[in-house]
Amino acid sequence: MQAETISYARLIRLPNVLALLASICLSRLASRMFSVVIVLHTLTAFGSPVLAGWVAFAAEAPGLLVSPLAGALLDRAGAARGVIADLVFSAALTLVLAIAIAVHHASPPVLFLLVTAYAVTNPLSVAGVRVLLPRLVPAPALDRANALDTSMHAVVDVTGPPLAGALIGLAGAVPAFVAIAVTYAASVLCVARPRDRGSANVTRGNLAREAWEGVVYVARTPLLRGLAIGYSLSNVTWGILVVAVPVVTAQYFAAGTWQPVAGMLWAGMGIAGGIGALVSGRLRMYGREVKLMVPCMMATAVAVWPITASLGVPGLAIGLALVGLLAGPIDVGLLTLRQRRTDPDRLGRVLAISISANMAGLPIGTALGGMLLAWSPSAAFVAAALASLLAALATWWLIPGDDRRV
Repeated sequence: MQAETISYARLIRLPNVLALLASICLSRLASRMFSVVIVLHTLTAFGSPVLAGWVAFAAEAPGLLVSPLAGALLDRAGAARGVIADLVFSAALTLVLAIAIAVHHASPPVLFLLVTAYAVTNPLSVAGVRVLLPRLVPAPALDRANALDTSMHAVVDVTGPPLAGALIGLAGAVPAFVAIAVTYAASVLCVARPRDRGSANVTRGNLAREAWEGVVYVARTPLLRGLAIGYSLSNVTWGILVVAVPVVTAQYFAAGTWQPVAGMLWAGMGIAGGIGALVSGRLRMYGREVKLMVPCMMATAVAVWPITASLGVPGLAIGLALVGLLAGPIDVGLLTLRQRRTDPDRLGRVLAISISANMAGLPIGTALGGMLLAWSPSAAFVAAALASLLAALATWWLIPGDDRRV
């Protein structure tokens, strides 16, 4: 079946695809709201960009460390079960965090502890949904399926940050975290439909050994190693922006106002990101992913600096929209390239480890951004732009073409 014969409408009518996409959308909405609310709450409660950066770091980094074990579990137990386990645990931890804030026990150490626990199971759902998706659609249609997957991020960026900003700005952190927990619970009802029993060819040996084998495979595979370096550098840019956008917005707007405004800026990025993702699905990226990813990474650097950094709030809005638009081809290219050139029997381990390696730049960016913003906002944006330029260079030089498939 050729990719051009499968429209978006036909794709979502394939068995279980719509249910999976609905779960992806809801779980990412909850995750996106969490990432915004935790930063806004930390800034509001403690007034420290550095602390906000490190809390955002704690919300990402622990999951990266346990990703090899998570991937081995996905191959053993099945991706759907792993996704459900993470979503249930995330809902529970978010409720506990809301209670801690309500009873005035959410000190910085408690905040770090709960946010770290929340992050630990994240690889199960982040990798799990991307293990399920290529098993539900024909291989040549992966670019359009991944465009829909990526467009879910755009939908989330349109709805999540404004909702999160409005909730915490108008109602406070406790109702915001309760709403996040409810959204996680709703996503479980959707993902429960696709059935996946894991790979039939996985040997049931020592779990730690299977996890280590996955790490070795990713480290020795030039494609996955190149993606890990290139895309993680790209995510340093995003990590810096996670902290920089609310901090800079707070400089222009009064307390109680800047939180919703920051959410609306992220929403503008989300709208542009949705357009970029859907257009990417029509570009027939299959087989020429790197050629489209590299110029988009270079253009992202220009969008971050000087556009985002130098023109006040209008520049911030325009620059973020450009970053979102350019993210579509980058993300769709990454997903398609990795899925079509990975052994299906190792997909759980490979995706969990590879995704975590790719995302390593995000917590590094949040921690770096918090420290740079305490010194100079301009320096933070320059660092974000430099990270995108280095990402383009690494992607071009380190990822082998299809004539050298490994």
